Amino acid sequence: MEPLFLQPVFKERIWGGTALRETFGYQIPSARTGECWAISAHPNGQNLVKNGQYRGKTLAELWENHQELFGHHSGKTFPLLTKILDASTDLSVQVHPDESYANEHEHGEHGKTECWYILDCQEGAEIIYGHHARSRKELKQMIEQNRWEDLLRRIPVKPGDFFYVPSRTVHALGAGTLVLETQQSSDVTYRLYDYDRARPDGKKRELHIDKALDVITVPHRENPVRPRTFARDGANITTFVESKWFTVEKWEINATVRISRLHSFQLASVIGGEGHLKTALKTYPLSKGEHFILPYQMGKFEISGNLTMILSRP
Repeated sequence: MEPLFLQPVFKERIWGGTALRETFGYQIPSARTGECWAISAHPNGQNLVKNGQYRGKTLAELWENHQELFGHHSGKTFPLLTKILDASTDLSVQVHPDESYANEHEHGEHGKTECWYILDCQEGAEIIYGHHARSRKELKQMIEQNRWEDLLRRIPVKPGDFFYVPSRTVHALGAGTLVLETQQSSDVTYRLYDYDRARPDGKKRELHIDKALDVITVPHRENPVRPRTFARDGANITTFVESKWFTVEKWEINATVRISRLHSFQLASVIGGEGHLKTALKTYPLSKGEHFILPYQMGKFEISGNLTMILSRP
């Protein structure tokens, strides 16, 4: 088996910019490109394999027809989705449903728990994470009265910060943030507030107040991240989160890391530096902005160089 390198899919957004081109060298469609769907089998943005015997096939095709690559993982759909988000301006304040609500109200879609690694941000950048309402009645009143500054919790951020955002959590990226997001494979978002701004065609984007009120956790529940770092030959590995839906780690490689066996397939994104991935048969160059999957039981391989990667697994 060999690594599966993937072709990103780009999405234009009202809040997007040009950081995906400036930081990673991607060929983006416009100066309002907000999202890079880097590892995705979701119908709204499917990646094609760039190399090897599966070149030109979608990740969804491989999940359907080649389960040996994924250890015959349970589940009808590929479980995770990796994105890079360029929030040139503020994202809408939003919330995602959990699995049961999404299955019932969104035609069988998955719920959406996600997490953010702050790749870069402007000085003074913030995110919205949670709210100050003490009851559902107070939450509804504050929304109806447009008391957004009283309601929303704002948190300053810096590069290297990590946030775990379970479903039912009010959240938004603030202007001037570049983020790698790991999430359940879902595209369900309930907008709570969009700063009364209009799209280029002059129309305002749809809000989903009723559904948001159905799912928001009240009062807000903290979800602190307690990273654990350990050193192994050639790398420092930091585990950010181990949840029901995914485990996410940062690998800072400074020499050569040798892996004898994978017990689960892994999603990998190179966020800095460069190096090589060497298998028994071939050596693959790795550089900033590459995204790939390490299949289940790929066999012995090694990664060498000076590079930083975010790895996740279901």
